[in-house]
Amino acid sequence: MIRKLEPSDAAAFRSLRLDGLSRHPEAFGASWETEAEQPLAWFTATLEKHAVFGAWGGDDDLVGAAGLHIPDSPKLRHKATLWGVFVRPDARGGGIGTALIAAVIDHAATCVEDVVLSVGATNTTAIRRYEAAGFVKYGLEPRALKVGDRYHAEVLMILSLSHVSRG
Repeated sequence: MIRKLEPSDAAAFRSLRLDGLSRHPEAFGASWETEAEQPLAWFTATLEKHAVFGAWGGDDDLVGAAGLHIPDSPKLRHKATLWGVFVRPDARGGGIGTALIAAVIDHAATCVEDVVLSVGATNTTAIRRYEAAGFVKYGLEPRALKVGDRYHAEVLMILSLSHVSRG
C-alpha cells in the first residue's frame, strides 16, 4: 500500500531513510552521518514540510519512500524536485519504486508544472525507471557528489507535467 506519510510515521521514515543513506551513500546528496544525528522531531518536520510517499509491506513495515520538494521562492515554485527515492533490497522487483514515483508525479501534477531530479550516472536501473515515467535527460553534472575520495556524476532529468496525460 502506498500513501502520503504523516508526522506519526516519522520513526519508520527515519529508519528507512538511514538504511538507504547507509547502503548507498553515492546515491543521495544527504549523508548518513548528518541525518543519523538528527532527532525524531527533525524527521517529523520533514514529513510536515514535504510530500513524502511511503510503501508499506505485508508486515506493516515501511519498505520504500519518495519525496517531493517544492521551493518557497515564487520564482521557483513552478517546479519541484523528486528526492530520496529508496526501496529496501528485499522489497525490490515488485514495482514499488515505479508506484512511488507515480504517486509523487500524481501529487506534483496538482501543484507544479515540472518535476526535476538528479540520479547517479551509473544507476542505469533508476534512469530507465525514470525514463519510463516520462522523465528526459537534460544534462550531466560530472562531479556532483564526493563520497570519501571518489566523485560521482549525476544525470539531470525533467518531467514536464503539461505533457503528461492523466486519466
